[in-house]
Amino acid sequence: MIDKPDASSSKSDAEDNRSASDLIDARIAELADWRGAMLGRLRAIIRAADPEVVETWKWRGVPVWEHAGIICTGETYKQVVKMTFAKGASLDDPDQLFNASLEGNTRRAIDIREGETIDERALTALIRAAVSLNLTARKRS
Repeated sequence: MIDKPDASSSKSDAEDNRSASDLIDARIAELADWRGAMLGRLRAIIRAADPEVVETWKWRGVPVWEHAGIICTGETYKQVVKMTFAKGASLDDPDQLFNASLEGNTRRAIDIREGETIDERALTALIRAAVSLNLTARKRS
């Protein structure tokens, strides 16, 4: 069975008129459980790691953080909050945060389950490395 993200299947008129940040606020509030708290914590870490980050809302309900390209997404499932790094396979991960989507050539993910904590220092370093990679790739093109 494929686990699908917790999101509505169609884009509502209300979504069309709200900013991505407002939609992410609403997602965090509507979860009202450990997943909302964790998504909010991850968001705070991302924003602190990169004050220039831009929040977007894609694929009918997925929070996305960008700076010169996608840094990562924040998906919520029944059992995990998943941070997927768009270019994760190209990032050094000395603290071995990546624990999902390890078989692909591009993306890598961090699955966080209820009760687990995140190494904020290591995650901050990973976010900054992703931004640096995006900026380097942009300069080459």
